[in-house]
Amino acid sequence: MSILKVARMGHPALRAKARALDKGELKSAIVQRLIDDMIETMVEYHGVGLAAPQIHESLRIFVAALDPQEDGVEEEKDPEPLAIINPDITVVGNDVVEDWEGCLSIPDIRGRVPRAREIRVRAYDRKGERMELRAHDFSARVIQHETDHLDGVLFFDRMKTFDTLTFMDEYSRFWSKDED
Repeated sequence: MSILKVARMGHPALRAKARALDKGELKSAIVQRLIDDMIETMVEYHGVGLAAPQIHESLRIFVAALDPQEDGVEEEKDPEPLAIINPDITVVGNDVVEDWEGCLSIPDIRGRVPRAREIRVRAYDRKGERMELRAHDFSARVIQHETDHLDGVLFFDRMKTFDTLTFMDEYSRFWSKDED
C-alpha cells in the first residue's frame, strides 16, 4: 500500500465532478488497491474521510471511518474504514445542524458548515454489493462532506458566512470552548 499525495485547495482536481464507476470496475485490482491506498492515506493524515478527487483521481469513491457509537453500539477500538462508491444521498427530515468541519485538502483551517442531521445513503461497497445505510450527526456530516468532494464542492462553498473561518490553533484557543 502507498500513502498518496493529497490535492490542496486550488488544484483543479478538487473542482471537477468525478465519474461514476461501472459495477464491473469495482472488483478490479486497480480499484481495490486505490481503496487500500486511500484508507492508508486517510489514516496517515488523521482524517475521518478521504474522497478520490482529493488524491487526484476523478472517481466517485470515498473512504470514511464512521462512528458506530452513534447507532448505540459501544466499541472500544476505532471503526473499520468503509469504501463508499457511487453514493446517492437522500436527506431524512428537515433538521439542519451547523457544526465545525475541516478538510485534508485545506489543512489547518476550520469553519462551521450547515448539514442535514440525518441522511440515507445508497451506494456500492468495495465488493460491488449494493449497500444502504442511515447516518446521523457526525457520520452524516462526514458522508455529506466527502460526497461534496465527488461533485467538486468544498466545505467553504456550504458556509453561510466566513465569520467562523479560523486556523486550527485559533480554533483550539478560542472556539473549542464553545463545545464544552
